[in-house]
Amino acid sequence: MPQLVGKGYGTFWRWQGRYRVCKGSRASKKSKTTALWCIVNLMAYPDANLLVVRKVFRTLKDSCFTELKWAINRLEVAQFWDIKESPLEMTYKPTGQKIYFRGLDDPLKVTSITVEHGFLCWCWIEEAYEIGNENDFNMLDESIRGAIPEETGLFKQITLTFNPWNEHHWIKKRFFDKQDSETLAMTTNYTCNEWLDEADKKVFDTMRENNPRRYRVAGLGEWGIVDGLVYENWEEKAFDLEELRRLPNVSSAFGLDFGYTNDPTALFCGLIDTKAKTIWVFDEIYKKGMSNEAIAEAVVKAGYAKEKIKADAAEPKSIDRLYTLGLSRIRRARKGKDSVNSGIDFIRDFKIFVHPKCVNFITEISNYTWDTDSRTGQKINRPIDDFNHLMDAMRYALEDFSRENAFSFE
Repeated sequence: MPQLVGKGYGTFWRWQGRYRVCKGSRASKKSKTTALWCIVNLMAYPDANLLVVRKVFRTLKDSCFTELKWAINRLEVAQFWDIKESPLEMTYKPTGQKIYFRGLDDPLKVTSITVEHGFLCWCWIEEAYEIGNENDFNMLDESIRGAIPEETGLFKQITLTFNPWNEHHWIKKRFFDKQDSETLAMTTNYTCNEWLDEADKKVFDTMRENNPRRYRVAGLGEWGIVDGLVYENWEEKAFDLEELRRLPNVSSAFGLDFGYTNDPTALFCGLIDTKAKTIWVFDEIYKKGMSNEAIAEAVVKAGYAKEKIKADAAEPKSIDRLYTLGLSRIRRARKGKDSVNSGIDFIRDFKIFVHPKCVNFITEISNYTWDTDSRTGQKINRPIDDFNHLMDAMRYALEDFSRENAFSFE
C-alpha cells in the first residue's frame, strides 16, 4: 500500500475522529492522498457514501473529480466504478455506493442529499480556505448527521484540505489553535512527496531564494502572515448581475493577464460605476497551462467574446493570436513607469463588491500586500510580485476609466 499511496500520511490515513484537517504546501500530496483514501475506504466499507464539496461547484470537475479519477486508475479498479460527468457523480458498481459533488453556491443541494444505499458519513472539503464564512462550514457539519449502526464499523468524518494563505482564517482558530480528541490538524509539505522529480524540486529551491514569503506558505505549508494589504476597500457580497447592468452609468470592464506553466492565466470580469465609485467583480477565469486556443475557447464559452478586453501588453503575439481566434475587441493595456501604482491609486478610491463565486479573486485580494524592504523590514511603495494575476488583470480592465478620470481635470 505505501508504494501506491506514498508515505508521510500514516496518521492521516488511520484517523477516525470527526475532523481531519490538513494544511499543506503545493505538491504535498494532500489532495491525492485524500482521493486515494476515499476510494480505498469506500470499497472497504460497503455502507459508506462520500460528499465532496468546494465553495463553487464549477471548480470541482478540474480538481476533486479529476483527482478521484486519478486515484481509481492508480489503484487499478476502474472496472468497478461508473463515472459520470452529467450529473457529476461516481458510483461503486458492486454496492451502489456513491460519491456526490456539490458546491456551496447552491446550499439547498448540499443539505438535501438522500443516499440510495447505506449512509452519508464522509465529507471532503477541498480548498477549504475558500470558505470564508464559518457558518457555511457549520451547515456542512450538520449535514453529516444521523445514527449509524455500530455493526457497520463506520465513522463520521469531515476532511478539510487547503493551502494556508492567511493566518487570520477561521480554520486556524477553530482547528489548529486548540485541538481536541476529535480533531487531527496537521501540516505537510513537498518534502514528503517522493513522486517529485528534480525539476519539481528546483521550483521550490528557486522560490526559497527569490520569494521567501511565498516559500513559507507554498513551500513549507506555514500560515501566511498578511500585513499591509493593498486593497482594504472590498467585501464579498452576492448580487444580481442583470439587475446591475440596468443601472445608469454602469460599464463592463474585462482584463486579461497571461500565464502558463507556473502562473495562471487570469481573466477579470467586472462592472464599474465611476460616479458612484463602485466596482462589482462578477466572474473570473483562472487556470494554468492555457494555450491561446484554450483561452479563446474559455472566453467564448463564458459568453465574453464580444467584450472589450484589455490584455497584458508584454505579450503582443498572444494578443494578436487571440484576435484571430475571435476575440475581436481585445487590445493591449498600456505599460508605463508608474502604471501599477497609478492604477492601484485609482482602484483604492472605489468600493469593490466581489461575488462569492470569484474564489480566486478573493484569495488574491485578501493576500495582495505592499512589499517589504529586505534591509529595513519596512513596507515600501510597491506591491509584492505574488497574488497579482487577477489584481493586474483588474488594473488593465480599468485603465481606460482611470484615464478618463484623469482627463476630467483638464
